[in-house]
Amino acid sequence: MEPEPLSWAEFERVEMRVGTIVAAELFAEARRPAFKLRLDFGDHGIRKSSAQITDRYRPEELIGRQVVAVTNFPPKQIATLMSECLVLGAVGERQVVTLLAPDANVPNGTRIG
Repeated sequence: MEPEPLSWAEFERVEMRVGTIVAAELFAEARRPAFKLRLDFGDHGIRKSSAQITDRYRPEELIGRQVVAVTNFPPKQIATLMSECLVLGAVGERQVVTLLAPDANVPNGTRIG
């Protein structure tokens, strides 16, 4: 069954922005394997997130990497972390996530549209 189509106005409300991962560590308190991330969105600040990306990435290789995240969801409590954005990725076989990222560096906070 196909999902109901979004209107253009609905899509425009979603704020997807580029941020750089400035900190990454194992999120031991999470129910499923995950990392705690801190992302720099430039003028939009530093935000925290939980990401279930442990199958493909290690914390040390995430530092300095630019990714795309939704930044206008309300904060969500995930175990002991208040998540402030949703890092986006392509979900493949066995739920392995590949992060979405620009193919060249852009300023932190750049909006995706």
